[in-house]
Amino acid sequence: MRCRWRMRAVSSGRVRIREHGSYHVQDRRQSEENLPVVANSWAGAASTARASLTLAGTVTMTLASTSSVTRKRGSTARKDFAWFVRRGLLLSVALIVCAGVIGTVRADRYSPEQWFDLVAFGLTLGGVYALIALGYSMVYGVLRLINFAHGDTMTVGVFIAYFVARGLEHTELFETSPVVAVAIVVIVGAVVSALIALLVERFAYRPVRANGGFAPLITSIGMSFLLQQTCRGMFGSGVKAYPDPAWLQGSMALGTFSIPYVEVMVLCAAALVMVALYLVVHGTRMGTAMRATAEDPRAAVLMGIDINKVIVFTFLLGGLTAGAGGVLYALIYKQVYFMMGFLPGIKAFGAAVLGGIGSIPGAMAGGIILGLAEGVGPTLILDGLGIPAPYQLRDLFAFALLITVLICRPQGLFGEAPARRA
Repeated sequence: MRCRWRMRAVSSGRVRIREHGSYHVQDRRQSEENLPVVANSWAGAASTARASLTLAGTVTMTLASTSSVTRKRGSTARKDFAWFVRRGLLLSVALIVCAGVIGTVRADRYSPEQWFDLVAFGLTLGGVYALIALGYSMVYGVLRLINFAHGDTMTVGVFIAYFVARGLEHTELFETSPVVAVAIVVIVGAVVSALIALLVERFAYRPVRANGGFAPLITSIGMSFLLQQTCRGMFGSGVKAYPDPAWLQGSMALGTFSIPYVEVMVLCAAALVMVALYLVVHGTRMGTAMRATAEDPRAAVLMGIDINKVIVFTFLLGGLTAGAGGVLYALIYKQVYFMMGFLPGIKAFGAAVLGGIGSIPGAMAGGIILGLAEGVGPTLILDGLGIPAPYQLRDLFAFALLITVLICRPQGLFGEAPARRA
């Protein structure tokens, strides 16, 4: 095997070289004279390498900048497209609403008294939806959890209140002190629903709360079905007529208008409960702790707030408002059955989202708006479009309003827009 090696003899000043199998002697001075040439060659190579690296870095930065600009342009294009879609949808809805309102006004088929009745009924429904929506909004604000069993906890309270009302019906309390009798029924329904909500929180939600992900959501859906079927097994699957006291069957005259006593009672009761809740949340230490936890749970813990107590208190308030709203809902429609909490629960959840879920004033406003839309909207808009029996489509109309608002304003009417990424 051919080899090439050098062996230096420092003492003699000469270099002995073997190259391709033969030896020759080279003077050391001559070898040292070649060093500048080699150094210059290495310097040139290093300079070329630096230039290549600089060029590569410039090209990389240019490509990255171009890619970033392309992404920004794509994001801007998508935002512009979404903006045009939302504005187009809003314009289409506005045109349909205007056409329906103009058609209804021109037809002039309804008297002012009938319009007043529709508005009063819509406000009554809105008050009930607002009470139920408060529970959704408070629980989500503290736990970031959608409690889909909320409507079914209401159903349990309404059933127990139904049996209490049946018992009071055989006494003179409904005739001598009807307001006291109705107050007792509402309080019983609210307390029972609150107890069920506390049990659900303790044995269903608390064990899976730390897991995160979909576990709490799936648990809430499972608890909803469990409570439904429990009510079905205990109270039967038939519809039960809720007690209808004689004094609630009349109407209150307001000039040329009149409003049923039951609607007056429901509106007053809903207003009292909402005012009481507002005072509790904004005027007590536990209410302040609940608002602090909803704002920043970690900071609340550092401030010494017991999160578990706050969560229990939140479920307690949500159960109370849901039970009260459920009894008032049963007094309006005068019936109760094992799935009665499903539809008003879904509508109340929609009201909470409409107002901005997590916001207590938003839940109240969302409930009132949804109730008015359900009470007045079908007659005001769908009747003018020539749709037969428009009032039978009130549920469809309410959810269509919800979807339209969320497309145009996803955070709800009173919700805060999510922070944009830098």
